Amino acid sequence: MYAYLDNSATTKVSENVVNLMVKVMSDDYGNPSSLHMKGVEAEKYIKESKDIIAKLLKADVKEIIYTSGGTESNNLAIIGAALANKRAGNRIITSSIEHPSVLATMKYLEDNGFEVIYLPVDNNGVVDMEALKEAMTKETILVSVMHVNNEIGAIEPVEEISKFIKSVNNEVVFHVDAIQSFGKLIIHPRKMGIDLLSVSGHKIHGPKGIGFLYASSKVKLKPIIFGGGQQKGMRSGTENVPGIAGIGLAAKEAYGNFEEKISKMTELKDYFIDRVTALENVSVNSCKGTEGAPHIISVSFIGVRSEVMLHSLEDKNIYVSSGSACSSNKPSVSATLKGIGLKPEQIDSTVRFSLSYDTTKEELDYAVDTIAGMIEMLRKFTRRK
Repeated sequence: MYAYLDNSATTKVSENVVNLMVKVMSDDYGNPSSLHMKGVEAEKYIKESKDIIAKLLKADVKEIIYTSGGTESNNLAIIGAALANKRAGNRIITSSIEHPSVLATMKYLEDNGFEVIYLPVDNNGVVDMEALKEAMTKETILVSVMHVNNEIGAIEPVEEISKFIKSVNNEVVFHVDAIQSFGKLIIHPRKMGIDLLSVSGHKIHGPKGIGFLYASSKVKLKPIIFGGGQQKGMRSGTENVPGIAGIGLAAKEAYGNFEEKISKMTELKDYFIDRVTALENVSVNSCKGTEGAPHIISVSFIGVRSEVMLHSLEDKNIYVSSGSACSSNKPSVSATLKGIGLKPEQIDSTVRFSLSYDTTKEELDYAVDTIAGMIEMLRKFTRRK
């Protein structure tokens, strides 16, 4: 038996996406900047994917900028907006539980003279709105909050956040990291008051190395990569045409039969939570139902170090994560788990299970049954050490 339950780290690329990308690499391999037919053929994929993405977001195709992935999208959004708007102020607001690609970028801006405020969250990982209201000043130029937390699946009230900050100052730029929410939630940036939105291909059964940034045409943004002026100078460099074709098709597939897929994942999530919490000294840090994301389950197995549980499950062909796969694999305390108030022994024993459209009940049963059969032995092993 085999169970891949680490879909928040990366997903298996859709067979249709693989086939399309092979065609692009094998047949339509021209440089999209070339003026001959090979270049024109390659450019078609760029336009087609933009059409797909723009339609899903109810945006304009001119508002889609392709990047190398979620990290670059977050960097471009945050650094680009900060630099473009620094004459208006130097205060930036974010949450204390953001992904490392946001937190590290904020640290860079702090080192370069910007003031960054980190908002606390409640026990479910939801941003403290009162703290946001206190943090907003006339110097605030940018607010950046993730849509779905990558470790526990908390859904942030992005529309409520946008309404508040825009009521204080309509010029404040609002960035949302949607890397874990795109394909799992309906997102219409204009309606939701989102100015900048980051997305990654490999979280939605697309390829690695490709992502995009939705950038409202009303927002001032400076590029952070310079060169030949591709994408109207906002992101120079020859476009990754196979990746772009892949993310467009993956996005289209993600929102096909959407309600059915999300309902299935939510049902499986709740089923897994019910089964795993029946085990002794096990607690779940994610919300059931639609209060949390449909695909992320954070579980604390008290008395068992997360790395020990991870590798013990790996020995049984069950693949999970002990934290964000995008951060360094060196041990570090999770800002998210600390932020929601977990004790050190809980943080040290937390494992993330993450589902996809293809996850089966049999995989979840295999995982829980395997854990049930080994957990007491692992606790004894931990105590002896």
